Amino acid sequence: MNTSKKIIIGLLVGIVMGIIDVIPMIIQKLTWDANLSAFTMWIVIGIIVSLIDIKLNSIIKGILFGFLIIAPIAILIGWKQPVMLIPIFSMTFILSGLTGFLTTMLNKKF
Repeated sequence: MNTSKKIIIGLLVGIVMGIIDVIPMIIQKLTWDANLSAFTMWIVIGIIVSLIDIKLNSIIKGILFGFLIIAPIAILIGWKQPVMLIPIFSMTFILSGLTGFLTTMLNKKF
């Protein structure tokens, strides 16, 4: 498949995952820098997961790279507010698995 198509698919899936992740953050009235950080992180995850060609189950691939990408952010957050890692890791697990599944499915379809 064409690399530019993979980037577009990853970008679109990342935008959807970013919106899903940010909605509860907006409801909780978190700061806009936190919202923007989370949203852009999902765009990056979507693009990277879409481009990576590795012999793993698509959901496992998404979860693996989702957690690798979030690791530096998790260290910063966990240092001051370790309890905040529970919802962050939960959303990362669910959304990154879904990202892996969707990008793989869409890359095969288009």
